[in-house]
Amino acid sequence: MSNNIKYRVLGVMSGTSLDGIDLAICTFIKKENWEFKIEKSDTFKYSKLWKSTLVNLHTLNKELIEETNIKYGAFLGEKINTFLGNEKVDFIASHGHTIFHQPENNYTLQIGDGKTIAKTTGITTINDFRSLDVLLNGQGAPLVPIGDLHLFPDYKYCINLGGFANISIKNEGGITAFDICPANIIMNEVCKNLGKEYDNNGDIAKKGKLIPELLQNLNQLSFYKEIPPKSLSREWVEKFINPLIQNQKHEDTLHTFCEHIAFQIGKHLENETAIFTGGGVLNLYLMERIKHYSSSEIIIPNHTIINFKEALLFGFLGVLRLRNEINCLKSVTGANRDNCGGIIHQI
Repeated sequence: MSNNIKYRVLGVMSGTSLDGIDLAICTFIKKENWEFKIEKSDTFKYSKLWKSTLVNLHTLNKELIEETNIKYGAFLGEKINTFLGNEKVDFIASHGHTIFHQPENNYTLQIGDGKTIAKTTGITTINDFRSLDVLLNGQGAPLVPIGDLHLFPDYKYCINLGGFANISIKNEGGITAFDICPANIIMNEVCKNLGKEYDNNGDIAKKGKLIPELLQNLNQLSFYKEIPPKSLSREWVEKFINPLIQNQKHEDTLHTFCEHIAFQIGKHLENETAIFTGGGVLNLYLMERIKHYSSSEIIIPNHTIINFKEALLFGFLGVLRLRNEINCLKSVTGANRDNCGGIIHQI
């Protein structure tokens, strides 16, 4: 008789680049090691109304933010119901959408009320994976390294190119991880000025010209000299990046920012294998520049892993939370201790 333990989970992720809501039904089987499979996945694009709501929410008062938290939870619940149809899952693990991330003030907020999702779907929901770590004086980010450790053990480096580029680095059975630099949060914003949602294949960036002074100013930002644990946020981008890229030609900004991302990532990749995921992987010009600065063997997985790895990993964080096992590592976040984050909302 098999002693294997199996979970079927819906992972839900909304990233800072506002590409949409990623939904993935994942199975996790505990044998000697963890095994996984993404059975079904899809991305729901945001309407213009939801996009503008989420972009501007941090400027509104507490009452309106709380009201939107509930509405967004109902919205996620409806999308989940549409996606699942007749599919059955054991529970939902939802990251939510980050509105504030200020670990220096012991504060982080991901909206998408878990109780409302559970009520709308009739399915147990786990959310709010970051708050406990922040209360323990950690960064509350990145959270995916525990999944990189257990689900992607064959790669020395795991890099995700989403709104921000982050990295997990395996070393002697342990793992360190941190945000490297902004990525799509900047590039998609610049593309908006050109009437596009994103730079398809990096074609616009490729045509642009390097702005040497901008590249130098970006690379000299003090964040890059800090030692981990460290994480980035929209607040940091608004304060330090936006002033540097104002009044520059958009094509040249994209070209220069690709060079900046590639240089910053390349500094951390020394030989061995590096697996890349996230929407930024589809920017062929950016990947070309990363290869230029790196001595690692760069692995690009299949499209499902590229697009849904974060949803998969939040599903896995949910499994660990349900098992009361550590899902957030102090070696990554700098918290006072390893912890098990996430709030469980039963039906």
